[in-house]
Amino acid sequence: MIRQRELLIRGSEKVIGHYKLLLASAKSEHERELFRQRIEREHRLIRDLQDGLDHRAA
Repeated sequence: MIRQRELLIRGSEKVIGHYKLLLASAKSEHERELFRQRIEREHRLIRDLQDGLDHRAA
């Protein structure tokens, strides 16, 4: 189960990287806000996954 979480975390980190590239080239404020929201959502997912790892380790 831990490997699956680690895989999901790495995947979310890659997604964040892609969204950051898109954010840098966004053409409108609407696009920038959309990418910021998606980056934040991925950060929340990572935190939730890491919290799950922390609870299992305790």
